[in-house]
Amino acid sequence: MSFLATPQFLTFDEPLALQSGASIRDYTLAYETYGTLNADRSNAVLICHALNASHHVAGVYEGQPKSEGWWDNMIGPGKSVDTNRFFVIGINNLGSCFGSTGPMHTHPDTGRVYGADFPVMTVEDWVNAQARLLDALGIQQLAAVMGGSLGGMQALSWTLQYPERMRHAVVVASAPNLNAENIAFNEVARRAIVTDPDFHGGHFYEHNVVPKRGLRIARMIGHITYLSDDVMNEKFGRELREAVVDSATGYRYSTQDVEFQIESYLRYQGDKFSEYFDANTYLLITRALDYFDPARAFGGQLSAALAQARCRFLLVSFSTDWRFSPQRSREIVKGLLDNRRDVSYAEIDAPHGHDAFLLDDPRYLNVVRTYFEREVAA
Repeated sequence: MSFLATPQFLTFDEPLALQSGASIRDYTLAYETYGTLNADRSNAVLICHALNASHHVAGVYEGQPKSEGWWDNMIGPGKSVDTNRFFVIGINNLGSCFGSTGPMHTHPDTGRVYGADFPVMTVEDWVNAQARLLDALGIQQLAAVMGGSLGGMQALSWTLQYPERMRHAVVVASAPNLNAENIAFNEVARRAIVTDPDFHGGHFYEHNVVPKRGLRIARMIGHITYLSDDVMNEKFGRELREAVVDSATGYRYSTQDVEFQIESYLRYQGDKFSEYFDANTYLLITRALDYFDPARAFGGQLSAALAQARCRFLLVSFSTDWRFSPQRSREIVKGLLDNRRDVSYAEIDAPHGHDAFLLDDPRYLNVVRTYFEREVAA
């Protein structure tokens, strides 16, 4: 049974310098905490979220029984990351649309909604903002930083930006940078949004419209990449959505109607996404994904970049994840071993594709549980 979660908000007046050379001031970060911070403040675990997630990592909201946090199967009393032992913190990234200051909020200098004028964000910027919030909570060193996908990139960046402020990093289904194929998928999704007539150059708020068509397509593209071929075939195959006219072929040969179950599923996911996610946020976060590459400053040498890390690591990958393949996790493992860092690595043979990091695979959950019990809590 899930526990009750309560969103909290902290506003920062002091400007935050960004990698782009810009800065942002008078911004708010939404966050949640679970468990109790111990007397010496040594049991804090930071959870970093992926593209369409938020600070609501675990638990449910009062009066909303179906509001489980996105990693509720992983985090909570007696779970893999046990909130009876650890003080867990989830922070919503700047630029998101779930409570922290983002493109839909008011620019303090102009009094107008930021829209397309919201500053470019990078993974490193998010880590710096998270560090500020931890300062405000009086937490100087984290027991662990953990994240999956884009959240794993943030956890990795923590080890390089603040190597002395953490003892462990748990990086799940992630990569040291995006390959060209991933950047290509992101760009197609972005083009779907910016070419929507309702986008209005990112200032659609002023026109009281939402570029839903672009958001739907962006989500459909993304969702295809999160699932494995085996899972899509198992769930949908070539199953038709309803009775058809042609008894010989089973088709109606329509160019407009939704015929196959997979089409119906993708349209449902796209419709749902377009109702709650902000278009400018989607552009901003996918760009941050594209930009992340800690090896760039070291001539492309990941081992040289990872020399800055001091903590111990657990990396987890999934065999059918072709968006963030096991090979990418092994690149990080090799870079850390080149620097004689303490690394544990688990490669889970799971059929679920990239989404596996969110699902209830007992082997995966037990790997994380064992690491937290034997290493993080030691």
